Amino acid sequence: MSGGRGQGPLRGIKVLDLTSVLMGPYATQIFADLGADVIKVEGPTGDTTRHLPPATEPLRGAMFVNLNRGKRSIALNLKKPEAVEALMTMVEQADVFIHSMRGAAIKRLGLGGDAVRARNPRIIYANLYGFGEKGRYRDYPAYDDIVQAASGLTDLQKHLNGGEPAYLATVVADKVAGLTGAYAIIAALFERERSGKGQEIEVPMFETLVSFMYAEHLNGSLYDPPMGPAAYPRVVAPERRPYRTRDGHIALMIYTDRHWQAFFDAIGNPNWSKDPMFASITERTKNIGTVLGRLSDLLIDRTTDEWMDLFRQIEVPAMPILTPTGLLHDPHLEEAGFWVEREEYGHRMRFPGIPTRFSETPGAVGDPGPPLGADGDAVLAEYGLDAAALRAAGALK
Repeated sequence: MSGGRGQGPLRGIKVLDLTSVLMGPYATQIFADLGADVIKVEGPTGDTTRHLPPATEPLRGAMFVNLNRGKRSIALNLKKPEAVEALMTMVEQADVFIHSMRGAAIKRLGLGGDAVRARNPRIIYANLYGFGEKGRYRDYPAYDDIVQAASGLTDLQKHLNGGEPAYLATVVADKVAGLTGAYAIIAALFERERSGKGQEIEVPMFETLVSFMYAEHLNGSLYDPPMGPAAYPRVVAPERRPYRTRDGHIALMIYTDRHWQAFFDAIGNPNWSKDPMFASITERTKNIGTVLGRLSDLLIDRTTDEWMDLFRQIEVPAMPILTPTGLLHDPHLEEAGFWVEREEYGHRMRFPGIPTRFSETPGAVGDPGPPLGADGDAVLAEYGLDAAALRAAGALK
C-alpha cells in the first residue's frame, strides 16, 4: 500500500481509529508506523488538532500532521444512521476498533463494545478515555493537565518547584496512556492468534498514570501500615536538578557503588568522601538531600566540558543539557537515522522517526497526516459502499 502502509510487523492489520487530540492518535501512530492500515474516522469538522497552529494549509496543523502520519482519513457524520451503518460494515472486516470518547457518548452513537463485537466477534475493541468505567469518575471529562493533577504527579512536582504544584512540561498522561493502549491492543491481537477470540479492552488515563507514577513512588506505602510516604526520596529531593558548572549546567547520575568509587578516585578521594553516608546505596538514599547538595557544591568548580571529559573516562552517566531545538540536528540522532524528512507542496518536513528497530520487518514513517476526508471515497469503495449515496444523505463529508 502507498504512504508507508503495509511495511512492518503489523502489516495487514486493519484499524478503525475514532480517536482525537493526542492520546489515541499517538497509539494509532505507532500502528501506522509499524505497517497497519489505519483509517482515521473523523467528524465533519475533523480532529481538534487539525485546528492548532502552525499550519501550512487549513485543517492540517503541525501536531496533527505528525500524529496522524501514514493514516487515511474518512469524514463521517455519525449522527446519521447511514454513517453508523457504513462504519459497521467496515467493522466486519476490521481487526481493531479504537475510540477515545467517554463510554456513555460512544454508546449513544450505537457503537459501544457490545454492538461492535456483535458484528465482528474477532475484533479488538479498545476504549481509551479519562477514567475507568467502574469508578465514580467515569463520566468526568479529562485532558492531560486534569489527569496529571488527579494522578499525584502535579503534587509531587512541588518538591522541585519551591512548594508549588506544577505540571510536567510534556503531555505525559496522553502519551503514557497512548503507549499503554498500543501494547494492550497488540497483546489482545496476540491472544486472538492463539484462541481465535476478540475482546474489549479499557485503557483509562487516570488509572494508567497512577500505575505509571507508583512504579517508584509507591515506595514504603507498599506496606500496611506504611513504612514511609508515597514518594521515592531521590526523585523528589529539592537538590535533584541539573547541576550548575562554571559555564553552564550538566545532568549527572552517580548511582551505583562502583560509580561513586570511580568518581572519588578521579577527584583524589577527599576526606569528605569517607563519610559513611557515601558508603552504600542504602546510606546514600537515606541521606539523599545532603549527598546531592555536596555534589552541587563541587561541580561549580569546573566547566561542563571538563566534567564531561572526566565522566566519560570513568564511565559515569552524564550529559550536557540539550535543547529541543538542538535535538533537531543532534549528531547522534543524525548518525542513527532518527529523523525522517518529507517534502509536500514545497514544504520540507522533519519527522521524529520510529524509535524501535526490527531486523526483519522494519516499519516506515508514512505520508503526513491527510487532509480531512481525503480518502473517504477510496476507503468506502474497498468495503463495497456507495460514497455518493452517503454524501447525499449528509453522512459523508
